[in-house]
Amino acid sequence: MHTKARQGLLFDLDGVLYQGETPVTGAVETLAWVCEQGIPHLFLTNTTSRPRSALVDKLGRMGIDIGADRLLTPPVAAVRWLEAHVQGPVALFVPDATRSEFESLDLVTEDAPVAAAVVVGDLGEGWNYATLNRAFRLLMQPPQPALVALGMTRYWQAADGLRLDAGAFVAALSHAAGVEPVVLGKPAAPFFQTACAMLGIQPADCVMIGDDIRGDIEGAQQAGLTAIQVRTGKFRPADLELGVQPEAVLDSIADLPDWWAGRPAP
Repeated sequence: MHTKARQGLLFDLDGVLYQGETPVTGAVETLAWVCEQGIPHLFLTNTTSRPRSALVDKLGRMGIDIGADRLLTPPVAAVRWLEAHVQGPVALFVPDATRSEFESLDLVTEDAPVAAAVVVGDLGEGWNYATLNRAFRLLMQPPQPALVALGMTRYWQAADGLRLDAGAFVAALSHAAGVEPVVLGKPAAPFFQTACAMLGIQPADCVMIGDDIRGDIEGAQQAGLTAIQVRTGKFRPADLELGVQPEAVLDSIADLPDWWAGRPAP
């Protein structure tokens, strides 16, 4: 039985194209092949610890040259949502480097007692009890602010091992304050669908390539995309026993051209 031809590609960054400061073997060559083939593609990341310009610079140092407009990040999606749905000042719990993405918004000062929205990103080691409790107190003030999550990724693979990601802190605040977060990153379906719309391709014709069985693979599938798991980054063999079935499992992104060539014809 033939399946529909795949027409577009979405790539996760960390764990797929690079790990830390080191590109995954074959990543540069594979992306060059994607461009040569004229395959529409976009890069998706839940990284909120740095602005798009920093990611573009990082990729450039690895030999991967892309424009900021080829990167879909949660801050970009969040600003659009906040401008459309929130009236009032916004409290940011994101790294200083990422605040530049929110410059168009009315931002509260650190000691402000109220906010119309609380935005939580990858603050990393910037989290401590006082900071987490400040976000909690803002969420408990009437009328209750929106809790905006820049992704719900639970953890990520750092050079020194696994580290907690933004999702863990969003879950804590959501539980304590009794508020459902508005998720503007993976694995939320609108994030993947926005990427497909940017390419002008239907979700059924897009393939997501990621290392996170939940955030990348399951999230993409629930949004109507095909998803490919790579055995790099945060991947663990036990991930394939969690009930999520990728379209394919590749050792790394270097195997993508062969998979693409061997996929069933329409």
